[in-house]
Amino acid sequence: MTTRTKRLRADAQRNRDLLIGAARELFGARGLDVSLDEIARTAGVSSGTLYNHFPDRADLVEAVFADRAATVVRIAEHALAMDDAWAGLVHFLERVCELQAADRGYNDLVSRRGPQAPPTETHLRGYELMKQIIERARESGALRADCTLEDMAFVTWGTARTVEATAGIRPQAWRRHLALMLDGLRAPAAHPLPEPPLRPEELVDAMRACS
Repeated sequence: MTTRTKRLRADAQRNRDLLIGAARELFGARGLDVSLDEIARTAGVSSGTLYNHFPDRADLVEAVFADRAATVVRIAEHALAMDDAWAGLVHFLERVCELQAADRGYNDLVSRRGPQAPPTETHLRGYELMKQIIERARESGALRADCTLEDMAFVTWGTARTVEATAGIRPQAWRRHLALMLDGLRAPAAHPLPEPPLRPEELVDAMRACS
């Protein structure tokens, strides 16, 4: 490998890192709708350079939030290791909602489904762990028997809107919202529900509609 080739590869990696850093900052402050051209300007590179590294928005979003997927897996693993199934569920939801509250871009990402890169092994692992958290809490008798994984979208969506509405007024208000939701998920509080749960494909369609 020539010195020139090494330098070109180093420059390419530097530009990629600059783009991810700029996107992380702008997404975190303003959400996922920031224009790609603005991200390129903030990174100090051309729009062409951005598209060379990230052909579409989904690729850039995936690169920016790859660490969040790994974080969710770690949170879920810890939740499943807790002795009390209900405490594990509460821990998982609280930690994920904290991630939403801390980053507007992540808040957008988990509450709607726009164009996305194919799910990675980490995403699939997180999904499977979440299923186990719900099933364990339900089998313990603490979580209402008719609650499904798809019902957790109501927690995510509700928290997302509360975070948006109160971020500049009462940044921790989402905790009250979540506590009210959790009380409704407890088995002793359960009453017959008027509608069946969303099917997985209906949930995907709903999230696409949100975007």
